[in-house]
Amino acid sequence: MKLWLKLTLSALSLVIVGIVGYSAFVYYTVKSTADNIYEPLDPKIKPVNIVTDTRGGQEVDIQAKDPFTVMVMGVDERSTDTGRTDTIIVLSINPAKKSVLMFNIPRDTRTEIVGHGTVDKINHAYAFGGVNMAINTVEKFLDSPIDYYIKVNMEGFKQLVDIMGGVEVNNRFAFDYQDHHYDEGLIKLNGSEALGYTRMRYDDPRGDLGRNSRQRQVLESLIKTTLQVSNVIHIQTIISEIGNNVKTDFTFDEMKSLILDYRSDLEHIETVELEGKGTKIDGVYYYLIDQEERDRAHDLIQQHVAKK
Repeated sequence: MKLWLKLTLSALSLVIVGIVGYSAFVYYTVKSTADNIYEPLDPKIKPVNIVTDTRGGQEVDIQAKDPFTVMVMGVDERSTDTGRTDTIIVLSINPAKKSVLMFNIPRDTRTEIVGHGTVDKINHAYAFGGVNMAINTVEKFLDSPIDYYIKVNMEGFKQLVDIMGGVEVNNRFAFDYQDHHYDEGLIKLNGSEALGYTRMRYDDPRGDLGRNSRQRQVLESLIKTTLQVSNVIHIQTIISEIGNNVKTDFTFDEMKSLILDYRSDLEHIETVELEGKGTKIDGVYYYLIDQEERDRAHDLIQQHVAKK
């Protein structure tokens, strides 16, 4: 064999070994970070048969592209206590139908706090009993199971928006909030701007409902952008940057499947608003959602996760 061919093959072998070695390093770095944000629910706190499920109680298999539900909690972390869920968004994801169903549960919604023995604002469940109590309360409220959760604090939210290059939203009216100005119409927001956009409510004619609508806008934009991520290096950047500010019970393999395998299967995002009315009880403001509306939400979820 000629010397130049030997040298070429040797160099090529080194390049291949280097690529394989680097890919393995990136893979295990991402997996290590993903393992740090993985926080499963405590099975001893999970109630049994608290909800009805048209799927027959079967385990969800993300790799098999089963439909599933996920609850996204934006948590207002505090130095003196565990904080409260500033945002509660429930998503139903069904690859077979190529769609996502998404709706907020207003944080002032009055309901039974499961495991606490009280009736209170739904966002207090997290303060009383963490993620487990928050999920148990939402499951009872909707009479529908929550398969996964994602908990994000506000710093993590800002980081994610910035990592994804910002979000585009269609703003219904111009307003100012916390040193940011938001023009009417299609606008692009960085992390800090997006956080303000999702928090403003007192200058919105629809109050908390208007704020909830803006939260869904931002999440929808983030979902569409995240599903465009095409390789493990981008996943590494996302997970590494937000790792200290996010907790979830998605495993690393499930995260990979969601980001790399689902993007071609989710073409439509449908947003729904839960209707109710605000009132004061003993001087405290609550948002009341009647049983008929809760049944409607339940039916929408169950119809959406049905495989046919």
